[in-house]
Amino acid sequence: MSAQLKILAINGSERDGNTADVLRHAARVAENRGVDFEAVDLRSIRMERCGPCGDCNDRPVACTLADGVPEVVAKMVAADGIIFAAPVHGFGTASLMQTFIERAGVGYLRFDRPLSNKVAGIISVARRYSAGEVWAQLTVNALLNRMILVGSGFPATVHALHRGDALKDEEGLTNVSRLVERMTDMIELLDEHRRLTGRSDVLASNEVNERVGLALNELQAQP
Repeated sequence: MSAQLKILAINGSERDGNTADVLRHAARVAENRGVDFEAVDLRSIRMERCGPCGDCNDRPVACTLADGVPEVVAKMVAADGIIFAAPVHGFGTASLMQTFIERAGVGYLRFDRPLSNKVAGIISVARRYSAGEVWAQLTVNALLNRMILVGSGFPATVHALHRGDALKDEEGLTNVSRLVERMTDMIELLDEHRRLTGRSDVLASNEVNERVGLALNELQAQP
């Protein structure tokens, strides 16, 4: 019997508010399908901003800043699916999530793309404006990491202002439920493929990452 499948949610909100409520809703949907669901609240993680070293495009190894980001990255690598959830602040992605995708992406994930072929889901929470823009940014980040995005109909954008408003957005929560259901379907399909074929290299690539071969790149292939 295979191990229990897991979805990890990254909560990019600075407070225990509407985004957290939406993820609790998502957790119930996943758990009803027998999937383990864990939410990581970035507000509880010690996370430094990028430092002044400026060597991100030259270093061939992981970032040396000592904080909680590597632990979260390890959880992501161990999960079968990952949900990126963030509220809209100032017409853009909340600063905690923005800092995390910069630190995790440039500092750890770009070297060998360890999130390749994991199933991704995107949720944005907004009063009214820029929900689509934040959803799109997080979607591009998932695609950059070679993750699998499963279409779920309307994007999982939830509208809310005051605490508790997210749970009143019936259409938004329906879209979140559909997202989690479809993610679970794909995770189960990939798990079945691995068990039946004995292969773990679903959608294998012969590139370490897309940076190889670029001019002025620290990972440029040697002749």
